[in-house]
Amino acid sequence: MGQIYRGRVEVWLLGLLGVIGLNGCGLPPGQPLSRQGRPRVVATSTLIADWAGQIGGDSIELTGLLRAGADPHVYEPVPADTIALERADLILYNGYNLEPGLIRLINAAGVKARRVALGEVVPALTSHHTATTVPDPHVWGDVGNVVPMVETLRDQLISLVPAQRQVFSQRAQAYIGQLNRVDHWIKHQTATVPPSRRYLVTTHDAFQYYARAYGLQVVGTLIGISTEEQPSARTMQYLVTSIRSVGVPAIFAETTLNPNLITTVAGEAGVRLAPTPLYSDSIGAVGSPGDSYLKMMAANTRVIVENLGGRVQTLSLPN
Repeated sequence: MGQIYRGRVEVWLLGLLGVIGLNGCGLPPGQPLSRQGRPRVVATSTLIADWAGQIGGDSIELTGLLRAGADPHVYEPVPADTIALERADLILYNGYNLEPGLIRLINAAGVKARRVALGEVVPALTSHHTATTVPDPHVWGDVGNVVPMVETLRDQLISLVPAQRQVFSQRAQAYIGQLNRVDHWIKHQTATVPPSRRYLVTTHDAFQYYARAYGLQVVGTLIGISTEEQPSARTMQYLVTSIRSVGVPAIFAETTLNPNLITTVAGEAGVRLAPTPLYSDSIGAVGSPGDSYLKMMAANTRVIVENLGGRVQTLSLPN
C-alpha cells in the first residue's frame, strides 16, 4: 500500500513539474508566475495597457497603473503600484520621462522584472518650449510610430511565453492592420482641411507628432511637454499674438488638463475654443468616444478636422 501511495505521489509531482516547466518556459530565473500560470505584465500608461491587452489577451495577467483620464506627467505612485512592480515579470513604460514619478519608483524599488521603454524605440522629436531641448515623449500621436512599439511588445511577450508565439504574433498582426487603417484614415481626413486653416493650438505640447504626420502646424501651446509647468503671463500673451497673426480658426482644450487657462487664451485672442476637448496623455473612460487608443485617435481627428473646417468620413472600429 505504501509503494502504491509513493508511486501516486511521484506521478503527481512529475505532472506538476511538467506544468510548471511548460508555463514558465522562457521566464527569467526567479520570476514568479501568477497563480493562473500567466506572466504578470505591468503597464504604466493607459495607452500601453490598451496595447498590451490587445496583444496579450487572456494569455497574460495585465495590471495598468494609471486609470483613464490620469495625467502621467504628474501622477504620484501609491503603495499598490510598488507591490505590482515588485511582483511583475515584465514592466512596460513609455520612457522619455513621460511618467517621471513611476520611472523613479521603478528604478528605486526592488524590481527584478524586465523593463522596457516602448516609446524609446521611436526616435524622439524635441521640445523647444523651454530653455533646454528635451525629448518629446508623446510618440503615439503619429499612429505609424505605434507599429514598432507594438512589435517590440509582441517580442517581449514571446520571450516570456514562447509557447504562445503564434497567438501573440497573430494578435499583433491583426492590430497592426488596424493601426495602418486608422493612420491612412487620419491622413485623408486632415487633408480636407483648407491649407490656410491647418493650425493646431493646444494646452500642452503633446501634438507635435500628430501635426508632423498629418500635415498640420503647431502654432504654439500654453505649456511645454510636461503638464507640471505653469505658463507665465508673457507666454500667454505671446500665444494670443501668434493665434491672431496667423488666423487660427479654433483652439483646443485637453481631457487631462484644467481648461480655464486655454479658455482665457481663446477669449483674449477672439478665437473659438472647440467644445470637445482632445485626448492627449490618456485614453477615455469606458464607454467614452476615446476608450481605446484607436478610438482616441479617431475621436481627436474628428474634433480637430471639424473645428478647422474640414470634412470627416465615418470610420468603423472594433469595440
